[in-house]
Amino acid sequence: MAERLVEHHLDGIQLLGHSVAGEETVVSAPQLNVCFDIGKAPSSVLPIDHVLLSHGHMDHAAGVAYYFSQRNFVGNAPGTVLCPTSLVDPLRDLLRVWGRIEGHVSPGKVVGLSAGDEHELRRGLIVRTFATNHGCPSLGFSVIDVRQKLKAEFADRTGPQLAELKRQGVAIQYSQEVPLLSYCGDTAEGGFFELEHVRRATVLILECTFFEEDHVRRAREGYHLHVRDVARILPRLENRWFLLTHLSRRTALREAKRSLSRLVDASVFERVRFLMDARRAAHEPPADPGAPSPSPPAAS
Repeated sequence: MAERLVEHHLDGIQLLGHSVAGEETVVSAPQLNVCFDIGKAPSSVLPIDHVLLSHGHMDHAAGVAYYFSQRNFVGNAPGTVLCPTSLVDPLRDLLRVWGRIEGHVSPGKVVGLSAGDEHELRRGLIVRTFATNHGCPSLGFSVIDVRQKLKAEFADRTGPQLAELKRQGVAIQYSQEVPLLSYCGDTAEGGFFELEHVRRATVLILECTFFEEDHVRRAREGYHLHVRDVARILPRLENRWFLLTHLSRRTALREAKRSLSRLVDASVFERVRFLMDARRAAHEPPADPGAPSPSPPAAS
């Protein structure tokens, strides 16, 4: 089956992805060289060097071994998977088992992180983790642009004067953080929405799995968000955009949009985009967002 990635451009950030609850979730930001979860490892995300794996459920993590294998096959440097610390050994076991099947172990880095850890993606760009609430080891990730700014008291100094101050060990700059993307993965509500790098990221990528009135309890039991939860959360956040993922096939996009629009002010709803409500990537056929959906799989 051809890939089914869709494409968004939000404040200059390109996002490619596919997300259906229980089937597959993968969201990449090629310009930032990161992919949030890996799904089944569609080919367009294989060149990306960093996979930020929120948790180990199959629809989010099935493609890890294939990701490493294909990068090795085409001669790319080994990729890196950042994941909750407790998943490191199981993932390495998985790679060893596939090595026995293939005849060799594909090279790759698996890095375990805990809530509050940071990892440098490249100079001036970091990822910071935060605890999420999915009933299993899980993390969210914020991608943050760290910019060096000249302190105000040195604004009138010349270049040579600044160079001399630096030579003397004087700190003439300070760091300014600009959170670009924040990805929550699958999660119930939690205190992480109060974190500055989450609530003020340019784009917040957030799940919204359940919409039916009688599925609130089901959302709670599965540690997922119901549309009523999302409607309560969004107005208190400062993100420029909200990108909603993880709808199930039981809910058509048209119905999902209508449901949320009834629960939030227009000023909030105009900042919302649904991941699967977008044009397909160039090689993808279009889809009708209001088309009826087949019977849903169980949400993961």
